Amino acid sequence: MSNILVIGDACKDVYTYCDSNRLAPDVPVPVLQQNHVDVMPGMAMNVVANLESLGASVDYIVNNDWINILKNRYVHQSSNHMFIRIDSGISDKKLDVHNIDLKRFSTVIISDYDKGFVSEEDIQYICENHSTVFLDTKKVLDKWAFSATFIKINNYEYDRSKNFIEKHVKDKIIQTMGGDGCSYCGRIYPVDTVDVVDVSGAGDTFMASLAFKYTQTRNIIRSIKFANKSASKVVQKKGTTTL
Repeated sequence: MSNILVIGDACKDVYTYCDSNRLAPDVPVPVLQQNHVDVMPGMAMNVVANLESLGASVDYIVNNDWINILKNRYVHQSSNHMFIRIDSGISDKKLDVHNIDLKRFSTVIISDYDKGFVSEEDIQYICENHSTVFLDTKKVLDKWAFSATFIKINNYEYDRSKNFIEKHVKDKIIQTMGGDGCSYCGRIYPVDTVDVVDVSGAGDTFMASLAFKYTQTRNIIRSIKFANKSASKVVQKKGTTTL
């Protein structure tokens, strides 16, 4: 069993599935008729849910009020087209990083959605005080992140940070590229072609699978390949899903 700690911002992912057969008579917007609502743990709690589905022994430290912070997506039932996302709730809870017994855990995952729970100083402290830290952050990378063991970023995040990434850090970067797989140390690791239904939460699944397999094997290439396969499974399903 893995012994993994997840730290980060969390919320509830809400999917309000709707039918829409007409436009409003006064303004050219679709009239939505609610069909059903799915609610799942989101952001860092989606990482936790994926780890649990893999059989990991996992603890987590997230904002206590995460169940009151909502990302509500209004989605067309048949086409899965998203009409709008409405976010509600603001967390004012901050992380007290110095009270965490990091030595209890084999691996630490930082799932930082840049909502204010985890600061740059917190990330630097964790990375400098634990030997195996996987960092997934929406912040633009800088020196505070460079002590992480591995840093997962997508194409958009890489483009924002590439001018700040020092040469010695490049071998820590795992860049996810959607249907093209991911890049690590100058090599592309492709994924099988699948019918993509929804990419929501796929990055969380990739991170959870990557850290889980690495905790078992200490082999990052095997871990990347496993994470690619895992992410390819969840993008074939609607909404934020687990393995």
